[in-house]
Amino acid sequence: MIQNFSAPENELQRPRTFETPLHFPWIARFWAQFFSVIFHPLFIPAIGAWFLAFVQPGYFTGIAPHEKTMIVIRVGYNTIFYPALTVVLLKALGFSKSIFLKNQRERIIPYITTNIFYFWVFLVLRNQPEVPAILTGFIFGAFLASSAALLANIYYKVSMHALGVGSLCGLMLIIIFSGFTYAVFLMAMLVFIITGVVSTSRLIVSDHKPFDIYSGILISILCQFIAFAVIS
Repeated sequence: MIQNFSAPENELQRPRTFETPLHFPWIARFWAQFFSVIFHPLFIPAIGAWFLAFVQPGYFTGIAPHEKTMIVIRVGYNTIFYPALTVVLLKALGFSKSIFLKNQRERIIPYITTNIFYFWVFLVLRNQPEVPAILTGFIFGAFLASSAALLANIYYKVSMHALGVGSLCGLMLIIIFSGFTYAVFLMAMLVFIITGVVSTSRLIVSDHKPFDIYSGILISILCQFIAFAVIS
């Protein structure tokens, strides 16, 4: 008697997919969530401003420490508080189901709000001659990246975290190309490692696909170079 080892008809008709979510151990999810919070995209403009003011202080020559601190605080206040407040209000008013903005429709208004405040910070910094052009360009690049993400959001859910760390990568590449030093190279390597860690974290604790991550990084790097070319 010959047995039929062919797959059942329903198995043959079932489409193959490579999007089945993977299950990671709790320790991996914990650290992935930790890095997702520490390097949340809302914090990136303030991190970049702090880096330029205190870690790479050559750009802030002649500016007193308290003045540099105030510049970083102003950048952080306008790029963290107001966009975050918008997200909380949207959730409270029922326009979004979660503050984590899990679908593309929920991200439209936060993108628009972020663009408004990024552009406002850019205009303020541009009219302050003591602020170095590289910081002004960095904020303008973040505005361009957020604007590009708003357009991309029509077609797919680009990763906001990737947009954030991509902006830092673009900033480091601009600094390296402007004047290479060994210290800057080490900091750039650290930023690239952080970018890899954050990107991997988003694949672990979110529903993003690799394309959402890679495209977000590339968009931000490109926007940083465009902003640098315009400002300089």
